[in-house]
Amino acid sequence: MSKWNLNNQFKNGVNTGGNIQYVWMFGIIGIFVLMLACINFMNLATARSEKRAKEVGIRKTLGSLRWQLVNQFFAESYVVVVLSFVLSLLLVALLLPLFNDIAGKKIEIAWASPLFWLFSLVFILITGLLSGSYPALYLSSFQPLKVLKGTFRVGRFASVPRKILVVMQFTVSIMLIIGTIIVYQQIQHAKNRPIGYTRNGLINLGMEKEIQDHFETVRTGLKNSGAIEEMAASNSPLTQVWNTNGGFEWEGKDPNLAVDFPNNSVTYEFGKAVNWTIIEGRDFSRDFATDSSAFIINESAAKFLGIKDPVGAVLKWNDEPFTIIGIVNDIMQESPFYPVRPTLYHIGKFDDLYNLILKLDPQKNVKQSLAGIEQHLKKYTPNVPFDYKFVDEEFGNKFRAEERVGKLASYFAILAIFISCLGLFGMASFVAEQRTKEIGIRKVLGASVLNLWRLLSTEFFVLVLLSCLIAAPIAWDYLDNWLTNYDYRIKISWQVFAVAALAALAITLMTVSFQAIRAAVANPVKSLRTE
Repeated sequence: MSKWNLNNQFKNGVNTGGNIQYVWMFGIIGIFVLMLACINFMNLATARSEKRAKEVGIRKTLGSLRWQLVNQFFAESYVVVVLSFVLSLLLVALLLPLFNDIAGKKIEIAWASPLFWLFSLVFILITGLLSGSYPALYLSSFQPLKVLKGTFRVGRFASVPRKILVVMQFTVSIMLIIGTIIVYQQIQHAKNRPIGYTRNGLINLGMEKEIQDHFETVRTGLKNSGAIEEMAASNSPLTQVWNTNGGFEWEGKDPNLAVDFPNNSVTYEFGKAVNWTIIEGRDFSRDFATDSSAFIINESAAKFLGIKDPVGAVLKWNDEPFTIIGIVNDIMQESPFYPVRPTLYHIGKFDDLYNLILKLDPQKNVKQSLAGIEQHLKKYTPNVPFDYKFVDEEFGNKFRAEERVGKLASYFAILAIFISCLGLFGMASFVAEQRTKEIGIRKVLGASVLNLWRLLSTEFFVLVLLSCLIAAPIAWDYLDNWLTNYDYRIKISWQVFAVAALAALAITLMTVSFQAIRAAVANPVKSLRTE
């Protein structure tokens, strides 16, 4: 039972996952976001390698060993990580109420838990080691003789690792953008699916024994009051299936076929209350005494039974004959992401009916109608709370899990893009600083601001374009597998990847352009005096 919440998905009796997949997914995304920050630290530390080269040269000349320099750079990394950890605790404490609202949970920071602090310490150690490793090993490797003589150059391939890290950053960010769009499209696809009934103005509430005993009197009184248009009762609520049955036989049925149909007991007015559509045959009617032994089936059931002319056919239920009198459109009572199951409807005894379905009069004020309904029901059940639910709200709850995934994915995507842009902004600043003299000479020789902007922006534009090409197939593979969890799903369109790529490229150009234009419009006289 302790595993029901996270491991709630089964196929052929074998657990295939469930909500645990989202825990793993967001955990992995969180690690990716942390990696983006580590990449920024590595990128900016190595980008300023020339400025720290003399420091390394002097320290080595004065007797510092390489491992001492490595320790120094790791210490710098850990100072940043520890300060970041303290700041993160403050931010989490401030943002936790908002997160709980989005996630629908009541999570608290486990200040008193040794396990929490142990995990935090492990994350600090790993993050400091990861972010400080490349700068420490790279900067400590400089040769003091070359550095101090001024012959040190980082080399034409020195920027390759930094470019690879930038590509990795934006690959993760673009994948998150694509994922957010796909999740949103899948939710909208299911929301726009026909549900087979009119849910606006319908309320559902539990039916007490006193109401069962006076059903017709209650129905007549509520209709006469003008609060409702119709009232019906059923075994299951409109947004759930509470009852399934086997033991059905029909002509042409495979004797080895075991069936388990949703089998909903209803009153005669059920169809009018929910406004279902009769495709063939007729609705239940009090004018036909035989309707107490009749079935109305949905379209899926008509296809499943395989009977050429279902209306008028006899369906045996535990050897008792029931005549099919009508076929209705599929009514979605379960998940909007899965096909509607073959479903049967029959007139039930009031002892088996637990739910009242009330269709409010659309011409009347909802608040006044609800007050009138409550007052009328209190005559029969004075001590029972008027606990009603709007069917459209209950239907909306079916999308809560997917909507939470979409919201959290979008927040992760925004965070990842923001972190990536911070790194890009720092890199653009450094490149502009490194090429100050070159920019001054180009301006003196007649280069325009547009030419200089293009010169400084092209490299970053190409890197992000490469990230798009890498991210697209990885994101498609993962999201295609994710969509296989839903029978009713979208097809991934190439436009999604185009939108994500254009968004990433636009964000890149906006980030880089600020530094590029600032460098391009600088006074060339000042630029040429930089050395």
